[in-house]
Amino acid sequence: MSERIIEISNLLKRYEMGAEEVFALRDVTLTIGKNEYVAIMGPSGSGKSTLMNMLGCLDTPTSGRYFFGGQNVSEMDDDDLAAIRNREIGFVFQTFNLLPRSTALQNVELPLVYAGLGSSERKARAVEALTRVGLADRMDHKPNELSGGQRQRVAIARALVTAPSIILADEPTGNLDTKTGQDIMSLFGDLWRGGNTVILVTHEEDVARHAHRIIRLRDGLIESDEANPNATAI
Repeated sequence: MSERIIEISNLLKRYEMGAEEVFALRDVTLTIGKNEYVAIMGPSGSGKSTLMNMLGCLDTPTSGRYFFGGQNVSEMDDDDLAAIRNREIGFVFQTFNLLPRSTALQNVELPLVYAGLGSSERKARAVEALTRVGLADRMDHKPNELSGGQRQRVAIARALVTAPSIILADEPTGNLDTKTGQDIMSLFGDLWRGGNTVILVTHEEDVARHAHRIIRLRDGLIESDEANPNATAI
């Protein structure tokens, strides 16, 4: 494996549901290297969403350790976790999460506003990211003036604009038709070939088949973790 960016050991997540304890993750151990293309799969209730929240530093484990880029994020406070998210992780969601009254360019600039960059640098980097995802001619359009596939491309550009260590995509084609979904998955392949680490969370086999490694969860446990020799992204 290439240089490790994610190292998880004996991760456990327990929730209190009234008098009942629910284990969303049980003793999960895995590593992900730089420039890997990984799909995390599992049925509803398998723990994949909880694992995504852990990987994305949106939540902390009940026990176990999570090292991201050599830093022990499992013991960080909320402010430190937010700094890791803003700097190191590009999120792509099924629902796009775009600001409806802002242009594509303004939506992509937003993470750089939080990062404290000046206006001219923000714009230059946002233009570059939108160009990279094929939307150089749609920068001044608002989300309601864009197709679903174009909105997802804006979301991907927003994820890319901070030059993150990983791109974490949660059901990225869930709201798209088949053809548009294939176009978006082709774009993820391009990003991986360009050197990005890509982690997809999905329940769809035809989405997962693009990845070079497929991790399957069931009942909070890793059921299998295997290379995908037939990966679509080559």
